[in-house]
Amino acid sequence: MVTLLMDNFTRAFGHGSSNHFYPVLQQAIGVGSAFEGWRPHAEGALYHVLVPLSAPAGHTFHLEADTGAKMPGRNFRVRVELECTCVREQLGNDTVLCFLHHSREELSRKQEPSLLDTLCTGPYLDVEKTAFWLYRLVRADWLLLPQSYHGHLMLLPSSRSCKMQLSEGKDSFVVEVLFGVRHGDSDIYVSSQPTEVRFMPSTTWHETYAVAEANFFRHVARQAPQDSWHCKCLQFLTCAAMGSDFSTYALKTVVMHLLNTSPLSQWGRREFLKRLLDIVDYLRCSLDKKRLDHFVIGNQRLPGEISLPPDLQRVEPPNLFQHLARDPDAHREVVQVYIKLQHK
Repeated sequence: MVTLLMDNFTRAFGHGSSNHFYPVLQQAIGVGSAFEGWRPHAEGALYHVLVPLSAPAGHTFHLEADTGAKMPGRNFRVRVELECTCVREQLGNDTVLCFLHHSREELSRKQEPSLLDTLCTGPYLDVEKTAFWLYRLVRADWLLLPQSYHGHLMLLPSSRSCKMQLSEGKDSFVVEVLFGVRHGDSDIYVSSQPTEVRFMPSTTWHETYAVAEANFFRHVARQAPQDSWHCKCLQFLTCAAMGSDFSTYALKTVVMHLLNTSPLSQWGRREFLKRLLDIVDYLRCSLDKKRLDHFVIGNQRLPGEISLPPDLQRVEPPNLFQHLARDPDAHREVVQVYIKLQHK
């Protein structure tokens, strides 16, 4: 239902923006626990989708490392550059006037403004301006969608994404639409996803591995027997850890490592308790070593269908428990949380 909704929105956006130079919205990709099959019940009806953006005609996107961003992880800026379209113009294959080689007067008279003049701050694509533009599109195109005949749409506040609540009778769900730019032909994107950092520059885009991780779970679903309970294992443990300071992402990372290194035939219903114990044991060893390798970055054993940029394939995997190695008090607290989880 969420995928169909986003496909309908994307088609509606495409019909209304053919004469404008805004980012081109590609097919939405479902990410996060709901689409990976293990959503904790406490999350309710919340869905995350990532909508890839490509450059409009006469423009190109270039990713630049944002070394000035004082935030954890890898951060980028999306530089927007104009490209010459004179050849296409001369061949009659393109109605776009070349932004580089026509006068400003002619361009302003015959053509809509370039992306640099609408959604950019300086030469960089602005996350907050793009989110506001997307909000306006959703509001304008909602009545064109089949879902509007029997549902109600409410837009929710968010500066770096587009959040919407859809209601039909007593049922409702929330969709958070993130948008991003792809690293080449890989499964890695720079994304508008909000972070815990309060003051994040509007031209900073955070690298996300959510699409690669969702694709990994889809790969496992295709390869595993029909009675596989790997998602139930993860769902059970994340629900047991709910309310504690223990990271859900750490549990997910442990499960992904085990799924990638153990036979998928051993994740059936009968092995449920054994696999739970394997996960808890792996977690204990990681806490003892104060090291838990990131699943995607630097992983040489990823399935071949999951594509990484060359620089992410060759690096040493980041340690998700690095903060525990630096802070003995934090390590002691997490160990106590782990002991409670083990008892549960």
